[in-house]
Amino acid sequence: MSFDWRYFWTQLASPSSDFLTGLELTVLISVVAQVMGVVLGLGLAQARMSKSVMLRAPASFYIWAVRGTPLLVQIVFIYTGLAASNILRFHDVSIGSVVIPGNLQAAILALGLHEAAYMAEIFRAGIGAVDRGQIEAAKSLGMTPLMQFRYIVLPQAIRVILLPISNQFNIMLKNTTLVSVIGVSEMLLVTQNINSVSFKTFELYAVLGIYYLALTTVWGFFIRWAESKLHIAGREDAGPKRLPLAAAETIAL
Repeated sequence: MSFDWRYFWTQLASPSSDFLTGLELTVLISVVAQVMGVVLGLGLAQARMSKSVMLRAPASFYIWAVRGTPLLVQIVFIYTGLAASNILRFHDVSIGSVVIPGNLQAAILALGLHEAAYMAEIFRAGIGAVDRGQIEAAKSLGMTPLMQFRYIVLPQAIRVILLPISNQFNIMLKNTTLVSVIGVSEMLLVTQNINSVSFKTFELYAVLGIYYLALTTVWGFFIRWAESKLHIAGREDAGPKRLPLAAAETIAL
């Protein structure tokens, strides 16, 4: 069986509308689930580092359980297992003229909850990398814990965790293929449907791989640009009086 170059180039340069819809859905799922993971992960990291065992123990258990079980199992459990036990059923939701299918809701929730466990450990490592002396200096200036985190800890932690976060988003883009098992029409499921009609398996999956490679490459260029900006900003903020001055101005406000 020979490789059909004409079919390959046609699908690569002029993909079907269904494939483009799957591409848009892949990006949408990745972005929304990643944002959810970052927000929940930051909260989990704070709970994980808390002195209160009532916060630390549940956060530690959640991170352990999620990181220790396969994502595919979590997706099926959330969409099928919860419905089978009458705990939660995902129904289609209409927002104006937009209909959000139940399986799409479950996919985003599963990916977001899974990502939160990894983001929590990334945030915890980034926060732990901040010099404690700066936090003590912020306390001596009368800054509240929230102000310390907002103006001292988080800006410095972001420079440490940017690369791990970018790697996690790359993983998220590729993990969206798993939601095809619950019928979400992202790129993999669309490719499978096209293949069931055309039987051009090699050509179609080669095209699919190239599109995923393009997505992760574009994201890599963006992260390198963001890292360069943060590096420049970090050098500008490196003056010995910059941090106390910023803190004092914050308190005055």
